Amino acid sequence: MTSSYMKPRLGFLRSALPRARFPRKMRGATVALLLAVALFSLPASAEWKQKVLYSFQGVPDGAIPTGAVVFDKAGNLYGATQDGGSSSCAGPGQCGTVYKLAPPATKGGAWTETVLYVFKGHAQNDGATPEGGLLIDEAGNLYGTTGYGGSGPCLLLGGAVGCGTVYKLSPPAKQSDPWTETVLYSFQGGKDGYVASGDLVFDKAGNLYGATLFGGGKGTTCDSLYGGQCGTVFKLSPPKTKGGKWTEKVLHAFAGGSDGAEPNGDMVLDSEGTIYGTTQLGGNQNDICHEGNGFDGCGIVFALSPPATQYGSWSERVLHRFKGRPSDGSGPQGGVVLGSGGGLYGTTIGGGSHEDGIVFKLAAPVQRGSSWKESLIHVFTGGDDGQGPWAGLVQGPDGSFYGTASGSPSRGGLIFRMKPPASSSGGAWVFDVLYSFTGSPDGYDPLELALGKGGAIFGVTLYGGTGQS
Repeated sequence: MTSSYMKPRLGFLRSALPRARFPRKMRGATVALLLAVALFSLPASAEWKQKVLYSFQGVPDGAIPTGAVVFDKAGNLYGATQDGGSSSCAGPGQCGTVYKLAPPATKGGAWTETVLYVFKGHAQNDGATPEGGLLIDEAGNLYGTTGYGGSGPCLLLGGAVGCGTVYKLSPPAKQSDPWTETVLYSFQGGKDGYVASGDLVFDKAGNLYGATLFGGGKGTTCDSLYGGQCGTVFKLSPPKTKGGKWTEKVLHAFAGGSDGAEPNGDMVLDSEGTIYGTTQLGGNQNDICHEGNGFDGCGIVFALSPPATQYGSWSERVLHRFKGRPSDGSGPQGGVVLGSGGGLYGTTIGGGSHEDGIVFKLAAPVQRGSSWKESLIHVFTGGDDGQGPWAGLVQGPDGSFYGTASGSPSRGGLIFRMKPPASSSGGAWVFDVLYSFTGSPDGYDPLELALGKGGAIFGVTLYGGTGQS
């Protein structure tokens, strides 16, 4: 039997190329993709309303949006696309873009898209194929990762594609001038990592943290196309003097096996500087999750604690090793979030009694030395509730969690809400479907969500919209 982690999910297959980077023939009928939806909350008895804000059109526009959108103080949205922009980059896809969506000046008007930057690729020591959403600072600078490009020497299928980058986009002094891109770091594909992936996160001192799917110098069980090494968590420290270089440090290199493999990014930091995240593979030798594919393990949730002294090493703890069907999840793809009431929450794309994924909670131990306790707060059935949640969760002010899944009665995917138990002493979480996508001109295959003002939810879909292939 094939595990749910390896099932086709509406044309989104895990191929030899990780995550959404797959051969062009696998993209379906269109490469023009829906950008964003907004769901406006209404009284409990009413339905949520959806509005398409923008449909991507491919080159020279973007395609295949990635990660969550972010907002500036004026209410503009910013995001990245893995594909589109330009077809001049070496690698498995086109160059990719960073875009801006400005809200309408008058009620009922159209949102306006502007391509802020088109990546140039390895040949010009620039990034290519953004592999996560954006991070925005107080000055309006944008930060993100690319899976390929940069000055690194990495090869893929015999071609020089670069090893990936971390980049910064700075707004112009005059609105009519172009944004300025700076490559903060180019990965070199060895112990420092290869294929930067997922969203970045800041600490209070302005350091950036992220992950690479491969590289790191450890592990032999990961994708052979990328050297078999199982990925890293890294830190980028800003220069001490203006105009200086950012400094990269690998905090942990994953080894596969009992350790994790292929971290997803999308990590969170607690008040003490501990980093929490997930890996999509590794954790155990249970082949139930990846039968006959050369992978092992169902994935893990990990914590990285900062050193007690300035020159000490970061310490990794495996908080949970997923066991796969039928009693646990497998293949976490979207990281974890820290709940307002404590605990870590996330999703897995596979596992559960129906092999269609789960929503889980990890409760911190009450006593030092005890284990974190996992509970499944929803098990997807592959029916009306969807299947295979690819993205992580976001928490609203009422304590509810929001996420996305593939499947649904319309087969276009859906947006769901998990409402916490009514009683603080426990009880069942309530799963609600807020919206089910129907495909072009609507979107399908929704990914990460972001919460806006007034209860609105914004997000991206991989497919759909009005763009033509």
